[in-house]
Amino acid sequence: MPETAIRQSIPPFLMRLAGCAIVAIAGAFPGIAMAQQAEEASWWHRATDNLGNIASTGKPDLYLSGYAYHGRSTYTQEKLDGFNETTWGGGFGKSIRNAKGNDESLYMMLISDSHRDPQLMAGYAYQWMWRLGQTGIEAGAGVTVALTSRVDYFGGFPFPVVLPVASLGTEKVKLLFSYVPRLSDNKGNGDVLLLLLRIGME
Repeated sequence: MPETAIRQSIPPFLMRLAGCAIVAIAGAFPGIAMAQQAEEASWWHRATDNLGNIASTGKPDLYLSGYAYHGRSTYTQEKLDGFNETTWGGGFGKSIRNAKGNDESLYMMLISDSHRDPQLMAGYAYQWMWRLGQTGIEAGAGVTVALTSRVDYFGGFPFPVVLPVASLGTEKVKLLFSYVPRLSDNKGNGDVLLLLLRIGME
């Protein structure tokens, strides 16, 4: 796909809108917005300015999804037999390397979920990065804050998620991992490891 087409497919205002939604959701969590009003406003402006910078100056990325591993010890065999683990899908995003050399990104994706239904995701991710010697390979670890929509939760109404994220690869092409922890002792509600591929388009 030509570079101009990629840039047109993810207009900065859409990426900024997705990012602002993530910031708004994050601010709703207890303990995030406990400072004084002036400090909250300052935090909000810094966050939205940073997201706007990623959306407008970040390098375009292609995301490809293809696999979700469901915990064999946290789901019943009946559940596992019915799950879809080839979570095909993809999306686009923007990413930057900040002044500390860490990775910040905005993304929007549509994938096939565990029940073969569409799952939409839009979010922000921050990863601390470490280069592995002189190999050109780097590892990252951090967190993503996202809005997601699934037909089996809240009737498809978007809801927030905060998940760990990690990566391994080069600055341009990396394998991403995200982990959905087990939320209860019920064996029908287990953990999931998601695998994605991020390809820099510049």
